[in-house]
Amino acid sequence: MQAYAITLLRLSLGTLALAHGLLKVFVFTVPGTVGYFESLGLPGFLAYPTILAEVGGGLLLILGIYTRWISLALVPVLLGATWVHSGNGWMFSNEGGGWEFPVFWTLALLVQAGLGGGRLVPSRRLA
Repeated sequence: MQAYAITLLRLSLGTLALAHGLLKVFVFTVPGTVGYFESLGLPGFLAYPTILAEVGGGLLLILGIYTRWISLALVPVLLGATWVHSGNGWMFSNEGGGWEFPVFWTLALLVQAGLGGGRLVPSRRLA
């Protein structure tokens, strides 16, 4: 059962990352995401690697390709999200979203990096 639990974690994390990346593309739009980053005092160009990390990383996690490395590569994105939401309090239901969810997601990615890919991966070496 452990290998299937690891797989469920990987698929969940990949789906969340992909959904957040696609949200930035299709709902907020890329220019809107750039503007949002700038409104936070961040360089607007950081929106592009963030979107790429979320969409690409999400797909790679879903496919089980380089799970450990992709999980670690997504940690800085989530630490950035934690920073963005840090002034809004703990609970993500707070106005503007709190930092509870990004911190949990960061920790889940670190756990995934430690566990590997689980089942349904193209090659054990890629997990």
